[in-house]
This record gives sequence, C-alpha cells and structure tokens, in this order.
Amino acid sequence: MQPTKRPRSEDAWTVGSESPETLKAIADSVDRHDEQLWKIGQLIHSNPELGYAEFKAHDNITALLESLGYAVTRHAYGLETSFMAEFGSGGRVVAFNAEYDALPEMGHACGHNLIAMMSIGAFVALAEALKARPGVPGRVRLVGTPAEEGGGGKARLVAAGAYADVDACLMAHPGPASSCGPGWDGHSYMPTLANHKFTVHYTGKPAHAAVSPWQGVNALDAVVLAYTGISALRQQIRPEQRIHGVITKGGTRPNVITADAALDYYIRSPTLEGADELLGRAKKCFEGAAVQTGCTVDFEIRNTCADVRPNKPICTLYADAMTKIGSKVGCDLNASPVSGSTDQGNVSYECPAFHAIVGIPAAPGSFNHTPGFTAFAAAREAHDKCIPVAKGMAIAGWNILADDAIAARVKEDFEEDKKSRGSLPNAVDMPHGAGCCHE
Repeated sequence: MQPTKRPRSEDAWTVGSESPETLKAIADSVDRHDEQLWKIGQLIHSNPELGYAEFKAHDNITALLESLGYAVTRHAYGLETSFMAEFGSGGRVVAFNAEYDALPEMGHACGHNLIAMMSIGAFVALAEALKARPGVPGRVRLVGTPAEEGGGGKARLVAAGAYADVDACLMAHPGPASSCGPGWDGHSYMPTLANHKFTVHYTGKPAHAAVSPWQGVNALDAVVLAYTGISALRQQIRPEQRIHGVITKGGTRPNVITADAALDYYIRSPTLEGADELLGRAKKCFEGAAVQTGCTVDFEIRNTCADVRPNKPICTLYADAMTKIGSKVGCDLNASPVSGSTDQGNVSYECPAFHAIVGIPAAPGSFNHTPGFTAFAAAREAHDKCIPVAKGMAIAGWNILADDAIAARVKEDFEEDKKSRGSLPNAVDMPHGAGCCHE
C-alpha cells in the first residue's frame, strides 16, 4: 500500500462542521474511558473464540456497556453472539461495527480485539456527545458482528435488518504500520475485493484399486482434474482477480477407489459482478472434471463477501477529523482495492459505510493472519495507535447526525453508487461456519 494524498480538488472533500468544543468533548470522552477500552481489548485477545462461538466476548462487551448505563439487546438479530446497543432518539442513525472473532490456532491474528475496542470507544464518545446536547436529534448504535472470520456474520445481520435504518456505518481495521507507507498513520478510503466462498463435492463409486479398479468411479481423479483446470484458467484471468483453493477430502486408503472427494475455493474480484462472471467460468472447470471421470458434482456457495464500496463523504469526514486531532491519514479516492475481502462489503451495499485501516507497530513479516501479528495486536503500543481512530470515527459520526448538508452528501454518494454495482445474494439460508473473509 502506497502513501496517499488528498485529491487536488478540495471540492471532493466533505469536511466536518463540528465546533471546537464538540471536537474536544469527543476526544476527551475517549480518553476518559481509555483504561476500560484497554481492559476490554485485552479480555477479547486473551480469550480467542471462533465465529458464532464468541460467547465470552459477547458477555464481556455487553457487561461493560451495561455498566456504563446503556441499554443492550443481547443475542440480537437471531444470532447468539451478536448484540445491539443504542442511545438517542429521532433523527438519523450512525452505527459502529464491533468484530471480536478469532482465527483457528492463531487467535487474534487479525486484530479484532482492536476493532471491537475502537468501535466501543466511538460509540460511547458519540453517545456522550448526544447526552451533552439533548436538543440534537439522532441515534448512535453499536452492533456486535460475529463471524467475520468464519462465515460472513454481517451478511446475516444485513438479512435480519440490522442496517435497514442506518444512515452511516463505520469501522476500522488494524494492519502493520509498514503497509500504510512511511509517515502515514492509516488510510480512510479502502475498497476491497468481492469474495465467493464455495465447496465442490464429487461423488463416484468405490472399488478395490487392485482387484477390480474398473468397477470404480474415482472422485479423487475428478478433484485433481478440477484443480488442474482451475490452475490453467488462472493464466486467463485479470491481474486483480484471484482464485485459490484446497483439497479438503481426497480419500482414505490407497487400495480403495475414492468415491467421495471435495475442494474448497475462494474467488475474488474488484466487484461482485466480476466475481459472478469468474465464478461462472470456474464452474465449467468443475463440471468438466465430472464429465471426464463419470462422477456427479455438487456445488455449494458457502457465503459471499461483497466488495467494500467506501462512501466518499464518510471517508473524507473521517480523514478530516483525524487531521484535526493530529493524526496523518491518507484519503486517495481513486485507490485500487486491496487484495483482501470482508463482510463489511455487504454492509456497504445496504447503507453508506466505510472500512478504514490503522497502522500498528509490528515486526517485519508480521502481517495480518500470521502468528506474529497476534502478539502485536495485544501490545499497548497498538492500543495507543487505535485510540485516535475511535475519536475520528465518533467525530465523523457527530457530523452526520448533526449536519443536514453533510448527511445529504453521504446519502447522495450512496445513491449514486447504486447505479454502478450489482445486487447481493440472499444470505438468509447460508450455513454457519463458512470461509474466512480476510484470508
């Protein structure tokens, strides 16, 4: 990721209209709660839980919010480890997403403990700003979003209506500081790739591999042909697209013709429409392998992460807020998508949203989803780098709630973006436990 600058035309920027007193009050609020935010981040990090099983994180976060006097809906939106807290009345709704699931074996190698902490801090600070100004209508919401790493939890929340009335949804993600470029604390405009995650299952016929192999139909052969076919297809895909997979089931014994074999694959593209087109091409490889071997093939989409489509006014509001509190955040509104994917993309199809990145200290090679990053995500230095982000998100949220002209620009950008994107698949019937969005 290269360092970015503001566009030449300042007309492209939406800057905050908050008073100096409001800016200071929000920043002071986050600072007052710093120790509580540190403790909740450490609790999440030291108790890593996989997607849809984040019971300790759910209970610890909701207990903290209740201790601060906020009404909390536990087990919200039909998900056992989701929650929702809200403060305010009338007006517009600004939501912050809190992620808290971990990775198998590596724990919080993607820093979701920091994501939760930043969103909790932003929620509390914006709620306190509303408390101090009872004449300002508006609501601030904190949504507990399980299973980003294990099954597209936000897709289920979208389907359950969690964002149906939301005017802006904000969250930020940590990464190694080296990825932000020299001198930059983070970036606000961060599009990502759409990602289809699916399973391909072949069924053949068992037989003794030495005595009567002609009686068998080899599902492992189908898997190998499919894998080879996809590898050949890669030469003809666009450079920004990705296809990657593993063989998850390949047989049990060499002397038995394998009758049951499977693969898991991810397909990524800068847009959901592009991912759909590439998925259609990949399916022909899988179907061809079935024809060649005589197997039957079953194809199951496990979940889909849409591309994050950052709302430009929200991105520039956040970058402006970060500048005002002394943090250097890039905002290149023409930036290419990063190579990862996240279910925050699904939220960005439902309401105006963004997904910023903040750089934290990490040793060379300690990128997200590596054991090295797990340790750095627990460091006090990482927490301290993320505290300004909570302030910046809360300041941006205040402007969306309090300034009609700013809110109108946010909505206008979202409506304009609808004209250039596809539609999301229905997530209601997706199975739990599907692939990781950031892998």
